[in-house]
Amino acid sequence: MTTQVLVLCDDKWHPARVVRAGLAALGTDEWRFEWIEDAREWSAERMAQFPLVLLAKANHVSAVENVPWITPDVEEAFSGYVRAGGGLLVVHSGTIVSETPLLKKLIGGTFTQHPPQCEVTITPQGEHPITLNVEPFTVMDEHYQMETDDLEANYFLTTTSEHGVQPGGWIREEGEGRVCVLTPGHNVEVWLHPEFQTLLRNGLRWCAGEDRGSQPVSGTRG
Repeated sequence: MTTQVLVLCDDKWHPARVVRAGLAALGTDEWRFEWIEDAREWSAERMAQFPLVLLAKANHVSAVENVPWITPDVEEAFSGYVRAGGGLLVVHSGTIVSETPLLKKLIGGTFTQHPPQCEVTITPQGEHPITLNVEPFTVMDEHYQMETDDLEANYFLTTTSEHGVQPGGWIREEGEGRVCVLTPGHNVEVWLHPEFQTLLRNGLRWCAGEDRGSQPVSGTRG
């Protein structure tokens, strides 16, 4: 069975080509990706046709239009989508939500800053479905500093560099839906790393809720 995934990507600092290359490398018929790079193509009705959304886009309409697209209505739509049973996988720039409080609450935290790119070690924590068959690995990346405020979130990944240790991945549930967050991913080399590929694969499967099937989230509204 092929799961339909709506991918939102492309902003001033994070080109769509990185996400496209990373997802293409998964090399499977398990998912079919539909892409939104210009946020004006997004709507709650369109999103509701997909069981799974991958958000890797900061609050810029596109890479060439550095204006916000996440309005309060958009935040409400994402929250309603997940509560109704949708899956949301948030990667790297999708965590830049400090100015969108409802989306920050849905995700369970927000990016605050990052130092210059450096070696970052990504380490699984305990046994978890997202880290199944994942070993610790080190990549050159932006070490995202995170502010997390969901005490019930399940943290499964840390990121470590000369700048300290940060939460690198967690899951949470909202209503009938699921949210998974992966904070690494600025460079294409990160997305293409075999261990990160496994994290993506596991995250997609968990968010899609394979145990409950992969059906569109019909009728979701903001």
